[in-house]
Parts: sequence; C-alpha cells; structure tokens
Amino acid sequence: MTFADLAVTFVMGTAFGLALAAPPGPMNAIIAEEAVLRGWHAGARAGLGAATADVLFFILAFVGVAALIESAPRLQTAMVGGGGLLMCYFAIGAARNARAMFRPTSGDEPTIEAGNGYYKALVLALSNPFQVLFWLTVGVGLLRPGRLDVLAPIPVLGDTLTGTLVVTTGSPAILGGFFAGIFGWVLAFPALLAVAERRVETFGPVVAVGSAVVLGGFGIVFLADALTTVLAWT
Repeated sequence: MTFADLAVTFVMGTAFGLALAAPPGPMNAIIAEEAVLRGWHAGARAGLGAATADVLFFILAFVGVAALIESAPRLQTAMVGGGGLLMCYFAIGAARNARAMFRPTSGDEPTIEAGNGYYKALVLALSNPFQVLFWLTVGVGLLRPGRLDVLAPIPVLGDTLTGTLVVTTGSPAILGGFFAGIFGWVLAFPALLAVAERRVETFGPVVAVGSAVVLGGFGIVFLADALTTVLAWT
C-alpha cells in the first residue's frame, strides 16, 4: 500500500467513524445533557462511555461473536426492547433535570440529579440497536480484508468515478481512522456544547429538554418495534 493509499484509507476510516458517532440520536442526547448540565468533562466522559462500547463491539466482531448475534433474531429483539426501556428511563431523568433548570427554587441553584455519564452511556450504547446493527453490517465489512470502491455505487456517475476513491478494508489504517473519528467527535462535541451553554443562558435547559424528547422518542420507537416483533411470533 502506497502512502497515498494509506492516507486515503485513514481519511475514509475517519469519515466512517464520524458517520457512526455524529448523527443525532440517543447517544448524542446523553452526551449533550451531560455537557450542558455538568460541563465538558462530564460530556466527554459520557462520550468515552459510548466509544468504549464501540471498542467492545469491535472486539466481539473481530472474534466472530457478531455473526452469532446476527443469527439469533430473538436475542436481537430482546436487545431492542431492553434498549428502548433504558432510553425511556434516561429520558425521565433528563426531563427532571430540565425541569429543575427551568424552575430553580428559592433563588438557589437548580438541583440537578447526580450524573454518572460514562456508565449511563456505556450501558445504553451496548443495548443501542443502531450501534449493534452497524457492527453487524458495516463494522464486519470494515474488518474483512478487501478493497472498497467508495464512489462506484453512485447512480449515473458511478462508471466514470470507478477507481477514483478506493480504500483497503481490514487494514490498520482504516480501523485507526475509524476510531480517530469516533474519539474526535466524543471529545469535540461536548466541548462545543459547554462553550455554547456558558454563552447562552437558556441553552442548557433547552438541550436538556431536547435530550429528554430524543431519548423518549427513540425509546418508544424501539419498544414498539420489539413488541411488534414478539406479537408476530405468536
């Protein structure tokens, strides 16, 4: 592999990591809540909890456990239902914190529930169907040695772009870039939120409300999905 190929593969790995970590969802809701309520360090710890889950998923995928989970639909359904319950539970805590921030008592500082963001994010990430699905599909593909022509599948233009951007899967470069993207996001995202919270007085309560809504919404969707699947078995 030439240096140019190595660099391209690392950058694409970073893009894959950001694609997993950056989209709005339950994990970023937890990170956001911790960052605006307790500061950058708390948000970063929550992010590292989520990233730890990805490291564990990587190890499981590497040793072949991901294939076992993929072949066990009932286990997948149980993980979806358990993740939904956890999201609803954490949504209640986020709503309580948001209410405390909007309604401080007797002119004192609002009473915010004690945070344990690292373990909260870790447990939630381990049961997050999105992350599980990623490692059952894209994650396994990243580990499998081969070459991926990134631009070839693009409609209409794919034939002319074939061979323009090719990355080597299963290589240390793509895996290093992947985790660089994840860890970069979980450290930078809470820092930006903490800065915004210090500059805008109402930013913290609004983010806390948003976190409660996101967690509750995803929790209900996952619970409904698990219930629908169980009913289909009967």
